[in-house]
Amino acid sequence: MIRSGTSSVWTDLDFNKSGKQVGRLHLPYSVTRSAYGHIDIPLAIIKNGSGPTVLLMAGNHGDEYEGQVTMIRLIQDLEPSDIKGRVIIMPAANLPAAMAGARVSPLDAGNLNRAFPGNPNGTPTWQIAHYIDDILVPECDAWLDLHSGGGSLDYLPFAAFYQTGEDKKLDDKAEGIMNAFGAPRSCRVTAAPDGRLAASSGHRRKIPYLGGEYGGTASVNPDGVDITRHGTLRVLAHLGVLKTIKRFKVPAPKKTRLMELGGHDYYMHAPETGLFEPATRLGDEVKKGQLCGTVHFIDNPERKGVPVFFKREGIVVCKRHYGRVEPGDCVAHLATDI
Repeated sequence: MIRSGTSSVWTDLDFNKSGKQVGRLHLPYSVTRSAYGHIDIPLAIIKNGSGPTVLLMAGNHGDEYEGQVTMIRLIQDLEPSDIKGRVIIMPAANLPAAMAGARVSPLDAGNLNRAFPGNPNGTPTWQIAHYIDDILVPECDAWLDLHSGGGSLDYLPFAAFYQTGEDKKLDDKAEGIMNAFGAPRSCRVTAAPDGRLAASSGHRRKIPYLGGEYGGTASVNPDGVDITRHGTLRVLAHLGVLKTIKRFKVPAPKKTRLMELGGHDYYMHAPETGLFEPATRLGDEVKKGQLCGTVHFIDNPERKGVPVFFKREGIVVCKRHYGRVEPGDCVAHLATDI
């Protein structure tokens, strides 16, 4: 049994054992129907010889599926003979949310990507965040955390890293990993990350972190699966962890479109409850003041719709999937070319 520090999460997996292990993290969860129960979170460790350690993670949000599919396939496809170093794979980090097909956990309404650095004495989502931050990440030389838009958003797929703006060495490593990933679009996030994000955990631990958005609408975008699978394998090769990429038939990356994602003016939100009619599509280039869409009131048809305007120029990389909106719902966001 491996337990570390103040975490009550434990596992029978041996992080230092050579070979391929697929097992579970056990998070104690005592409820009426199961007094001594566990939440059993899948984890795989593939190790061979000395070399870097890379954490591959998906299911940070439970309804974001492209990365989850990629992680499952990599657990099945990668063998120790492919590896020089160690790969740790967490295909459904917030397992309760993943099993519910929801962004947040049904157990505690916890959003894992707003729970870092976590709390070993908190509810399940915060205990998971603490285990990742306190135990897994310090073991690693790089961290890939694959996202998509989930049920409420749709994205043009892009890889992304959060720029610290202060640690050039760390920023250069993260940008190098993003370039090796080879997504059709690559985004440098210059807005300071919320301190509760996984990216902030990477910054605190001085570990290069790559995120990104690879689809959405709570469906499985096959293009997003290809991008995440091929990109992850390219990164493992770039870091020297994957001995050869040839047997995986990964195509050479095409030229990426380098973009920036900044602050609040990149995002548009609904002002009222109603039905949102978008005026643009993913990939459209827009100007400041251009119509983003209109909120209509189907219960009050004589009332004129309320327009939403873009606050700046840019490329529409994200739009809301659901038609119904409430005040504060994000209806679109932009990126800008670098």
